[in-house]
Parts: sequence; C-alpha cells; structure tokens
Amino acid sequence: MKVLISVDMEGITGVTCWDDVDHTKPAYERFRRVMTAEVNAAVEGALMAKATAVLVNDSHGGMRNVLIEELHPRAELISGWPKPLGMMCGVDSGADLAFLVGYHAKAGTPHAILDHTWSASYVHACYLNGQELGEIGMSAALAGHFGVAVALVVGDQAATEEAQALLGENLQTVAVKQAFSRESARNLPLEFIQGRIRLAAKEAIEGVRPEPLALKAPVTVAIEFMTSLQAEGAAMLPGAQRVSGRRVEWTGEDVVEAFRGMLAMLALA
Repeated sequence: MKVLISVDMEGITGVTCWDDVDHTKPAYERFRRVMTAEVNAAVEGALMAKATAVLVNDSHGGMRNVLIEELHPRAELISGWPKPLGMMCGVDSGADLAFLVGYHAKAGTPHAILDHTWSASYVHACYLNGQELGEIGMSAALAGHFGVAVALVVGDQAATEEAQALLGENLQTVAVKQAFSRESARNLPLEFIQGRIRLAAKEAIEGVRPEPLALKAPVTVAIEFMTSLQAEGAAMLPGAQRVSGRRVEWTGEDVVEAFRGMLAMLALA
C-alpha cells in the first residue's frame, strides 16, 4: 500500500490569516512546524495500517514549506514549483490512496478560513465539466484520473463538509478548527488533533474507502476571473473561449490536460 499525502497550509491547526502562511511574515515559521507535525501524524497513521511507502507532496505557495529535517524518517518529500500535477504531484507514481492534509474550502464558502480556489487574487470560481470545484475537488479529480481515491481530508469544518459532500460518507475527515469568519476560528489542541489525524489515516486505509472521483472525457475547465482584464489575458491561450466578461473556458482530452490548460490560463491572466 503506497500513500500520497498532499499538504496545503491554510487548513492547518491555528492558521487564521494570510500572515500565518506567508513566508515573508514572522508567524510563518511557527506554522510550518505545525504543518510538518500534522503531516507526520498522517504518516504515522498510514504506517500503523501497514502502508509500505508514504510520499508527501508539499502543496502550498512555492511548495517549499515542510521541514524535511523534522519529517518522519519513513516519508519521502516532493517540494518546489512548478510540478506537472501541481498539488497532486506523485499520484501517478504507483500511489494506491491519497490523503489531503491542511486543505481549505473553495472560494466563496461562508465561515471558512482563507477560502479561495488556487489564487485569491485571480480566481472567483473554477469549474470542471460544469461543476464548481475547489482545490479539494480538483485534487480528487486528478487522483481519480489515475484510479486513486482520496480517503482522508483534514482542514477546517467547511473544508471537511465540502469534501464529504463531494466524495461521500466513506471519506475520513478531521476538522481541526471551527471557523467563525474568513480570519477567525476556534482551534482544537495540537496534541489532540494529531491523535485524531493519526487514527483517521489508519482507518482510511483499513476501512471502507471512497471510490475515485472520475470525470467524463473530454474535460472542460472554466475559470471565472476576478477582473475582465485577467480574462483577456487568459483568452489568449490557443483554443480558449471567452464566454463572458470574466469567464474563459478551455477543453482538454482528459482532466490532466484540462488542469494544465488551467495553469496556462492563470499564467496568462
């Protein structure tokens, strides 16, 4: 059993504002240690369930956040950007199951810490084949392309509710905090949360697992940008269709190609 753990940062315990996840701010160093500890809890749970290999993909910002010197010695780490599969890099290298740790709710979700979809500056909403998806959904769709199910999601209560609605009742979730607003939350104790993550990761492997999220090909990605100027840039991608002032669509043969089209549109925007 080989497990891929994709780890973001906004859904980590204690994180409540952008300063907490910005590498130029003082609080960042505190929270990258918490991030690493919560990843380690997921690794430990996977190993308790007899996982044979664990690969961690750093998935926040420039993707150089996890402290490798504090990472569990049985885990390998993918870090840096750009990556062919972004937040799900490594899912195509023999993974049997995927965990999403430290994830956040999609843009526009009420009572969710730092809700956004890929870019808080560019993206108002993102759709795959007409269904609005955040980073949880996009990651699950990329995993599903390779026949891999997302079996565990860790984040605030809005992120776990979003994941449960998308991936079903067999999904294991851990809500590390209850958001009052976009930048305030009631956080559970770190030691308690790490224990919960450990047990949920173990159950994700040993229990009944969700089915992989499969999207019917071809896959159309639609981005509703924050401004019309951003949409003008994205529409320069060959094959892109600008369907409204702020919305641009592009169709790929499958979800991987659609994801790369999304990255290209964001770069042009």
